[in-house]
Amino acid sequence: MSKAKGSRVERELLRMFWDNKWFCTRMAGSGSMPLPCPDLLAGKKGKVLAIECKSSKGDKRRYITAQQIDELHSFSRGFGAQAWVGVRFNGMEWLFLRISDLGKSDTQYYVDKELASDKGISFSQLISEKDTTEL
Repeated sequence: MSKAKGSRVERELLRMFWDNKWFCTRMAGSGSMPLPCPDLLAGKKGKVLAIECKSSKGDKRRYITAQQIDELHSFSRGFGAQAWVGVRFNGMEWLFLRISDLGKSDTQYYVDKELASDKGISFSQLISEKDTTEL
């Protein structure tokens, strides 16, 4: 995924949060700074989400380095946020997965359309009043 496309999908998701009356910020440079930092940080009424965003054309599997996932987990724990990986494949709505629901190879994590459809939750489920820590 190009840097421009990554920024575009991050801004798309940021707008979705604001349109639903959530506070949200995009952490510019999140993938290029030496400190752990998610792509987006969103919150409403004490519910805080740290989100790593991924998108893909077609059915392509998206790989996520173990370091990115470790940093998302570390940041989330320290900040008191729920860690989520948001993924959007062309022609599909955003889906959100917990770290434990990602696929894992020897050296990295991954998500593809099938895994996202099976294990992911929708944006409306993510922002619902229901406690997503139990989903």
